[in-house]
Amino acid sequence: MAKLNEKYEAAVVFTMKQGEEAAKAAMERFSGRISRNATLDSIDEWGKRTLAYEIDDQTEGYYVFYSFTSEPSFPAELERRMKISESVLRYMITTKE
Repeated sequence: MAKLNEKYEAAVVFTMKQGEEAAKAAMERFSGRISRNATLDSIDEWGKRTLAYEIDDQTEGYYVFYSFTSEPSFPAELERRMKISESVLRYMITTKE
């Protein structure tokens, strides 16, 4: 039997090229997208951190962790949006137990 809803966590590193305010705005856009399509359980905002290695000539990123509950089809759509967004440096979506 297929699961109707499942818990997920999305770890996202936003770019700091446009500054911290632009990174926060991007975070809010993705928060809104998740809220419209899933139940947003929590947001753990780590803020500006130094990256372990350079990504696209950048040494800093804005770290955010989203916990949400959704249908199994939504994380694929969220990943597609993150992949094409210029404000996202790296992301990873995992299933929580």
